[in-house]
Amino acid sequence: MKPIYVSNFPKLPIVQTSKTQPQPSQAQGSSFSNHLKEAIQQQSGLKASKHAMERMNERGIQLDESSWSKLQSKVLEAKQMGLKESLVLMKDSAFIVSANNETIITAMSRKEANEQIFTNITGTIVLE
Repeated sequence: MKPIYVSNFPKLPIVQTSKTQPQPSQAQGSSFSNHLKEAIQQQSGLKASKHAMERMNERGIQLDESSWSKLQSKVLEAKQMGLKESLVLMKDSAFIVSANNETIITAMSRKEANEQIFTNITGTIVLE
């Protein structure tokens, strides 16, 4: 098949595909927007699990850009130290974070954290 070139752009070939190639469907996989969201999260480092997002919404926990940046930096530091799961205590909230996967596992208010016993934690990060 001969390449087709588009004017006003560098000469990059546009290859026409036959109509017999299988097209992805919603049943076969995720939509483009889901793939895009996943790619953005993977590039940005720290991400929140679906469970953690639900808990943050339920409990009204919000992090501004500065707090998110501090949290992300400390989780990366914990990962470099070899920590697996950490308790992160902030002024108004607390998180259980998988430093290994750079993922927030769950979130709670600081008051809820005061009444809990945390197990299987390899480190604690305190950010005030």
